[in-house]
Amino acid sequence: MATTTSIASGLLFLNFCMYVIVSAIGGWAINVAIDRGFIIGSELQLPAHFSAIHFPMGNAATGFFVVFSLIAGVVGAASAINGINHIRSSRKESSSSAQSSAIIAWTLTLLAMGLACKEFELQVRNACLRTMEAFTIILSVTQFIYIIVIQAL
Repeated sequence: MATTTSIASGLLFLNFCMYVIVSAIGGWAINVAIDRGFIIGSELQLPAHFSAIHFPMGNAATGFFVVFSLIAGVVGAASAINGINHIRSSRKESSSSAQSSAIIAWTLTLLAMGLACKEFELQVRNACLRTMEAFTIILSVTQFIYIIVIQAL
């Protein structure tokens, strides 16, 4: 029981830090997209193929990847906080909420990982986006391992 708890605690700390990093990079990317997005005058019309998910860096999948990674990062960080609360209290009553929030965070991370793979396939992106892709792919594995470990608690 003690080793399972220590493994879960280590995975929670790792996942929390990685989810915060993914959220920070995603927030930076959205900030860049807002600052460098379409700027038009009041008398001009939007371009025909205007997309609210257009990012000036990266490729066609970047906008979707950044948005879903940011959502997965915030939900994953909240899930890690919920998991810390469960490990701290070590009661069966908190187990189901920790497990369900971990599974929701994992599914959102898998969605972001799929978009990261698509962005990786299209190849045009900067170093920050490559870092976010790597963290998302690693998080999909470590979050799954955490789900398996928390089932044993």
